[in-house]
Amino acid sequence: MGIQTGATRHQVSLRRQRWRSLPALIDECLSSNPDVIAVTTTPAAQLLKKATRTVPIVMVALGDPLGTGLVDSVSKPNGNITGMSLMVPEMAVKRLELLKELVPGIKRVLVLSYLADPIAPLQVKAMEKAAPSLGLSLQVCDIWTAEDIPAAFNAAVDARAEGAVITEESMFIVHRAQMTELAARYKLPAIYPFPLPVTDANGLMAFAVKAPELYRSAAAYVDRILKGAKPSDLPVQQPTQFELIINLNVAKALALSIPPTVLARATEVIE
Repeated sequence: MGIQTGATRHQVSLRRQRWRSLPALIDECLSSNPDVIAVTTTPAAQLLKKATRTVPIVMVALGDPLGTGLVDSVSKPNGNITGMSLMVPEMAVKRLELLKELVPGIKRVLVLSYLADPIAPLQVKAMEKAAPSLGLSLQVCDIWTAEDIPAAFNAAVDARAEGAVITEESMFIVHRAQMTELAARYKLPAIYPFPLPVTDANGLMAFAVKAPELYRSAAAYVDRILKGAKPSDLPVQQPTQFELIINLNVAKALALSIPPTVLARATEVIE
């Protein structure tokens, strides 16, 4: 990877780190004998759990600690791991319900998911369980690279999909502009798990956890552990604050009328 002229040392360091393996980074981290480790991704947390049973680990806004086996109990986590949950399976179902509420006559929904991520299958499973009661059929497309996204939209349109739900994996933040452009091109109402596709890339709607709340709570847990608390005595916290962002300009372009019941719950409306 080339380094742009004018890059700072910090930027160069971050770019080089991308090429280093996660296990190597974890080994390096543990070799420094940390008092506590804060972790932001499920794969990293799973590797850390295998690597150490003694160093306290605080999860910062992770998808589903219980469903991915990081903890045995939310209220009383065993071992050395605790922290914050994003409740991704529940949030995925809520997005599916919101899409149905937005487009009541919808029958077939494209689901874009990166199934290699441990939290992705949990979201898909939860939506597949909820879909029949909503009168919906799901077309799940496993996305590995950006090149897979156009093919997924093409296949969905060929199969007469009438809307799309994006699952909560970080690769969909990176490729948000491509997704929103394709959704607009094919006139597919889509709901996203992050604000940025709507606020920065002209997406229709996002339903997400307010992440700053979880970051503050994770910092408080780190502080308590440094003062002597045990991770096993600190319950995994669930989010309590959420945001529903709606772009009325996109809705107009799609000839959609946002139901008053949905609009009333919006925390941000873009006009």
